[in-house]
Amino acid sequence: MTFRAIPAAFALLATTAPVWAEDLITRNRVGPADAPNALTFRLTAFDLYSADPATAAHFGDLFTDFILAHPGWRIDTQLQTGAIAQEQARIIEQTRAGRGPDCAMIDSSQLATFKEAGLLAPMTPFFTQEQIDDLFPFVREGVTDANGDIAALWWFTDLRVLYRDVTLVPEPPQTWADLQQAAEVVAAQGLEGILFNAGRDEASAFDWLAHFWAQGGELVDDTGRPVFFEGENREKFLSAVAFFADLVESGAAPRRVTALSSYDDLLASAVAGSTGMFIGGNWMYNQIQITMPPEQAANWAVSELPGPTPEQRATGTGGWTIAALTDDPAKTEICAGIAQLYAGPGNAFQGLLPTSVSLFEEFETFAGPEFDVFVSALQNGRARPSVPIYPEISNQIQILLGNVLSGSMTAEAALDEAAAEVMAAYERL
Repeated sequence: MTFRAIPAAFALLATTAPVWAEDLITRNRVGPADAPNALTFRLTAFDLYSADPATAAHFGDLFTDFILAHPGWRIDTQLQTGAIAQEQARIIEQTRAGRGPDCAMIDSSQLATFKEAGLLAPMTPFFTQEQIDDLFPFVREGVTDANGDIAALWWFTDLRVLYRDVTLVPEPPQTWADLQQAAEVVAAQGLEGILFNAGRDEASAFDWLAHFWAQGGELVDDTGRPVFFEGENREKFLSAVAFFADLVESGAAPRRVTALSSYDDLLASAVAGSTGMFIGGNWMYNQIQITMPPEQAANWAVSELPGPTPEQRATGTGGWTIAALTDDPAKTEICAGIAQLYAGPGNAFQGLLPTSVSLFEEFETFAGPEFDVFVSALQNGRARPSVPIYPEISNQIQILLGNVLSGSMTAEAALDEAAAEVMAAYERL
């Protein structure tokens, strides 16, 4: 049995919107209650069990068609809470104890932890080489285990990009210097040249990290030990900090960025017409279309984050994966099929960015110049390192940005302090 044709097949089914029998889908089950074969699937509440009736109905159609195509099977569903870190840790603990789900949604930032623990069943037999090659580089690397097997399907992602008002910034900046110059021109008109999150939030650290990664910087080594403050990584780290600091010191960015920690605040400034550019997530493109009057929204364009040179680019990426945590090949195959149900027809309905280049071309949802930008930027995608020390690294980056951009510490002193705190935490792990 192969799932190669599932994305196209379900795209067709989605357009015909078949009505699904209510007794095949309950709050904790998909399929007949008396099916001889059962698989447990731990999922989030954003699709099949979404509070949005249209989303729930759409995924109800997809799951019903899927289970009807696999007679004799039942999917016992288990909902995860919104406490991602705790939920992921619980799955690992339960799987090690033999009480975990057969199939589960795993946050992409946690995937490496599952791989290192040896808990994921190889899914390679259920994907063609063409499908594997079609994955974006950071996705292919992320889902491949030490044996070269596909350990999960990373079914959707996101990324950070640069938004600009083309009436103020007609051309997309290609380098950090270009961006600063353009922002200074906007600021000279009495507006805020560029905004970005630099307050106490993970969004601030993650958005800034793209500039560190663009230079080839690494936060940790292959063992998970922090190295961002050593050798060439130190130079690259300080260079990326200097980029943000120069924006603030020159007036290209307001000092109030140290109080910004929400993408909603960035969007509000764009809607108010008080900024020329901001760094935000890909999902904000649709928010702009919905929030602004059409004539104002038409003035906003999206482009890749610039780097120190036009050739040096990176963007932070996230998203979710689906993986099998079972030794049963039949259950692994069903899990792979569920994953492909999400990757394609599920993405298209929810407008979530696929992790395969061909899916952008397959579904009309992803037509438009903005998706051309997203596809290009995803070629340079970087995911957070899935190591236990990352939350503390992020925390210290947030503190460092606040201290440096407010002028209370030099970048060198702030980095030394951050390094000391991170290593102290690392030694306690």
